[in-house]
Amino acid sequence: MVFKAGMTHIVRDVDRPGSKVNKKEVVEPVTVLEAPPMAIVGVTGYRETPIGLKCIGTVWAHHVSSEFRRRYYRNWKQSAQKAFGKYKAFARSKSGKVAENRTLKALTTKASVIRVVAHTQLRKLRNHRVGNKKAHIQEIQINGGDIKAKMSFAKSLLEKEVRIDSVFEQSESCDVCAVTKGHGFEGVVHRWGVACLPRKTHRGLRKVACIGAWHPARVMYSVARAGQNGYHHRTHLNKKIYRIGRSSSVDPKQATTAYDLTEKVITPMGGFVGYGTVRNDFIMLKGSVAGPRRRVITLRRNMAPQTTRMLKEKIILKFIDTSAKMGHGRFQTKKEKSTWFGPLKKDRLRREEKLRKERAARAVDRKTKSKK
Repeated sequence: MVFKAGMTHIVRDVDRPGSKVNKKEVVEPVTVLEAPPMAIVGVTGYRETPIGLKCIGTVWAHHVSSEFRRRYYRNWKQSAQKAFGKYKAFARSKSGKVAENRTLKALTTKASVIRVVAHTQLRKLRNHRVGNKKAHIQEIQINGGDIKAKMSFAKSLLEKEVRIDSVFEQSESCDVCAVTKGHGFEGVVHRWGVACLPRKTHRGLRKVACIGAWHPARVMYSVARAGQNGYHHRTHLNKKIYRIGRSSSVDPKQATTAYDLTEKVITPMGGFVGYGTVRNDFIMLKGSVAGPRRRVITLRRNMAPQTTRMLKEKIILKFIDTSAKMGHGRFQTKKEKSTWFGPLKKDRLRREEKLRKERAARAVDRKTKSKK
């Protein structure tokens, strides 16, 4: 699960033999998604039945964060905040350890599907614009190997963090599951793009004049009507990954390339509009992504093997734009801006204020020494 920060553009050379743009520079839009590491707090298993998958049991971590427990309450401040308290005390007892081992054994012998329970870590996001303190929880299925291998891998992940670079790689593609930007109840012209009626039409002109024949005596589903527009769940297949980067504290050269050696981070000057600063790991996808900024988005691995030349193309970026996204950005870094404009009045005032405070502190020290 990632959070949509904003968009920028990149420059790269196309490596697609047979294409008209092969070996040429192209400028493409990209979306930057912030991806704090997800925490694994549980292991669950399912067995197949004639009516679908049936849960066998779940083994929870002995230590879960408050943001995960917040999801179990409607109002955290007015609640007792005792979620997982009894489970934690029981798991530490002798009978609790026996029960936990019994559940793990049942998952190993009976389960056909193993999944881990993971949640987002909003405290690591450190973004007050994302006004949510409850963690987003989801089950992630483990594939590959037999059940014993899956269980040993799931148990090794319990109470640990999973970073995005351990799941995805640069130049491969992924699927994006998101909820589109909501527009509420919209009319038929904006919702479906039908033409307006002539100016002198009776009872309005932003309508569909004929909504069907007399028979069948009902309105067909294919007729454009007013209703909810946006805020729909959509899955976009095969989004190309252009870059996966570490946090700015680990790698201060997030947006540096082999052709552009300027030391700069992925956050543009002034921050992403309506989002702010990207402080954690990030992933850069080609083109746009559904939903407004700050919305949580689910990424998953491709459901089918990628065989086309476009999806198998290796991505090498030459330039990543980090100019300001509010207005006409001219500078890539603060250093470049200060070099162009030279010393500013506010910088001079700040420097003079700092010198004044230092002189005042030295004067106080001299007075205390003279009194002694």
